[in-house]
Amino acid sequence: MRIAQISPLIFPVPPRDHGGTERVICDLSNGLVAWGHEVTLFASEGSDTSAELQSQGPCVASVADAPPSLPSAKECVMLDRVAAWADNFDIIHCHTELYHAAVLRPWAHKLVMTIHWRADEQDRKLYFDHFKDLQVVAISAAQAASLPNENCLDVVHHGMPVDQLVLDDGSGGYCAFLGRLTDQKRPDRAIEIAKRVGMPVKLGGTVDVGNPDYFHLEISPLLKNDCTYVGPIAQPQKQDFLGKASVFLFPIDWPEPFGLVMIEAMACGTPVVAWRNGSVEEIIEDGVSGFVVSSIEEAVRAVERARTLDRSKVRAAFERRFTQDHMVDGYLNAYQTLLQKSQTRRT
Repeated sequence: MRIAQISPLIFPVPPRDHGGTERVICDLSNGLVAWGHEVTLFASEGSDTSAELQSQGPCVASVADAPPSLPSAKECVMLDRVAAWADNFDIIHCHTELYHAAVLRPWAHKLVMTIHWRADEQDRKLYFDHFKDLQVVAISAAQAASLPNENCLDVVHHGMPVDQLVLDDGSGGYCAFLGRLTDQKRPDRAIEIAKRVGMPVKLGGTVDVGNPDYFHLEISPLLKNDCTYVGPIAQPQKQDFLGKASVFLFPIDWPEPFGLVMIEAMACGTPVVAWRNGSVEEIIEDGVSGFVVSSIEEAVRAVERARTLDRSKVRAAFERRFTQDHMVDGYLNAYQTLLQKSQTRRT
């Protein structure tokens, strides 16, 4: 199959420090190539891929004093280039936000999108009320529940290369938190849980550019004694950071569409204690790969129980459901479904 993958242009593919979307696009594109498909990746300059790269210039994050509209401007230019090539592809898979539905509408029969953000707010309702034929592969059943039935083509969970992270021993004796330092991710809860359990906690991730005050006002004052902020965690650092943690804390306060870091922790054998929200109950097998909780009190008890889980079984739960091959197979099935639906409509 000839497949175009269309990436956002904020970061390269894969990202340097953070950017779950670009990480997934990287693993999907490389996996499709490994399975014998012809993949063209439209992405920022400096992307590293086994697909054919159509470079779209420097990523937005690298541009000093970038105006707020730069991401939109670059995306519009890229989509116009995709349109010029559109007849060369069997499938056009967009991971971009909004404009592709209008720019690529003549090729709607082979156009599919993945939303890497929440899909339950007013903007998406307006969008899908108009673009009723735009097909979406949801990244969780929780996200799919927010979409109109006619727009939801399939559900495919994220996956990652089976050897990207490996089983580790959790010998660091600390709780780990990794994600954007923002009120959606609630690192303050992670700090409180670890404090009550009597364990050190290490926070990794970037200060959210959209909400920097949260970190400076709510988190910085708590950074003392056994509570440490280690800064952004690049991919090569994840093995040690996640693998040496006794427990990974995911105390989110929003409808998480997937939560890639949960499966990264699982790949290291590190059990996850996560809030019951969004996709969490789909990802975490309670009592196997971690525990799903609804309060600080439940989380404290869950951390103690999680430390007794067999880390090899946590790793096995990752291998059973969330590898790169699982993801590639899921998307190929979705692509075939799209093409069959398109053929049926045309006949």
